[in-house]
Amino acid sequence: MSISLFEASVPAFITMMRGVSHCLNKGEAFAKENNIDECDFTAKQLAPDMLPLKSQIYILTDLAKGCVSRLAGKELPIWEDNESRFDELQARLKKCENYIASFDPDSINAGEERNIHLKLRNSELNFKGRDYLISFLLPNFYFHVTTSYNILRHQGVPLGKADFFGQ
Repeated sequence: MSISLFEASVPAFITMMRGVSHCLNKGEAFAKENNIDECDFTAKQLAPDMLPLKSQIYILTDLAKGCVSRLAGKELPIWEDNESRFDELQARLKKCENYIASFDPDSINAGEERNIHLKLRNSELNFKGRDYLISFLLPNFYFHVTTSYNILRHQGVPLGKADFFGQ
């Protein structure tokens, strides 16, 4: 039995973004209980050379929307990265969920052999759609989901493994 590109992407993205949303809810409650300014809180990072919590949300949503857009051969929507409050980050997650859920599975599955070209800061990468999803996109997406969780944990938010999945 094989799994389609759609099945390997959209449901996983939605599940994990809902988990991040759940963790952000707990982070917001923790910040309020401890009188921590939420904009300061979402600017926290694990290490000085790592991006802050809010940037992790920007990146994981950019990865999800970029993935389905590229696989379906559609123009990528560009969103400003200006959210810094918990409610703004939650709105971005929901906006991304709605966007990726609007794609027809056949349009994403049609991207299996599509040429995907990425221009990164210091390099350029070329993939076929299937390899793009499996070897590049999913590992990066999960990295930023996990880093979001870890930043919240590092700041003292009481999270457990079930929270990672939104339970």
